[in-house]
Amino acid sequence: MSQNHVQEADTSLPDHSVDIRVGRALLEATKPYVEESSAKSWWYVGSTFGLMIAALTAAGVVPWWPLRLVFSVLGALLMVRAFITFHDYLHGAILKDSRMAYWLFHAYGAVALTPTRSWLASHNYHHGHTGQITAASVGAFPLITARMWQSSTRWQRFAYRAQRHPLVVLLSYPIVFGINITLIPLLKDPGKHIDSLIALLSHFGLIALLWAAGGFSLVFFVILLPMTLASAMGCYLFFAQHSFRRMQIASPEAWTYYRAAMESSSFMRMNPVMQWFTGNIGYHHIHHLNVRIPFYRLPEVMAAVPELQAPLTTTLAPRDIMDCFRCALWDEKKQRMVSYREARQP
Repeated sequence: MSQNHVQEADTSLPDHSVDIRVGRALLEATKPYVEESSAKSWWYVGSTFGLMIAALTAAGVVPWWPLRLVFSVLGALLMVRAFITFHDYLHGAILKDSRMAYWLFHAYGAVALTPTRSWLASHNYHHGHTGQITAASVGAFPLITARMWQSSTRWQRFAYRAQRHPLVVLLSYPIVFGINITLIPLLKDPGKHIDSLIALLSHFGLIALLWAAGGFSLVFFVILLPMTLASAMGCYLFFAQHSFRRMQIASPEAWTYYRAAMESSSFMRMNPVMQWFTGNIGYHHIHHLNVRIPFYRLPEVMAAVPELQAPLTTTLAPRDIMDCFRCALWDEKKQRMVSYREARQP
């Protein structure tokens, strides 16, 4: 058969089964699950904050240092869960009409170096631009293409690699939370970010108070160690769920909010214990599809909506962690994430 007789594709055909919900239809399927139980929300918030305070108090008062270390690490894990409740509150997913919740979470944000104004601005930007190529690090880690990398200057490459380096995640307590989220917005616009000043005064005032009461060891086990661990864990979860081997990046013309949720956000498989400590944030594809779903209902949504049950996945296994840091560039030709070494290859 000659080429002139080859039948052209029927562009009127849908690009997916009519029974599969995508885009806005998939979002609509999740809307019944945005309803929260105020009693359940308060139970999860109250128990989390109560356990966190108890663990950090024990880390400060018990006399035997190995036990202090155990309680400090436990406090760090509970800080991660507390942050998820804070995160959900700011998304309007839980307790949005509660004045008590307002003061609780704003006080927590101040002590935890997460002033609400700068956090909301950067995080909302992140949700609206997930899965897009950008050299800027507004609300997220930068992501560029292999072609952009090849044409970058040495300084641009250094800056890009530095921003995505594991040390930034490991030291996210001072770098991400202390400098990027709190200090820089304050310096850029002091009048607009007065809550950043309050956060700095609150956080370092607490450190000074504890130092006066019990010296460096008290500050170390109650603030420095748990904040370092919790910040690093939270920052890695954020990094890995949008920078993993199997993620997909749509072209600017094909990008949609819904595609970004399903193709550029992961489901992170965890054991039940870590799933509890991380407040189900591993169900990240669902969270990005509908930010109004309370964290405790995310597993319910995945179980109920078939289209959400085969997501792109990653884990906390060492191999996957290394892959998340290694896969640093989007290769438009290969249509996959690649390493810096792969980007150098023709």
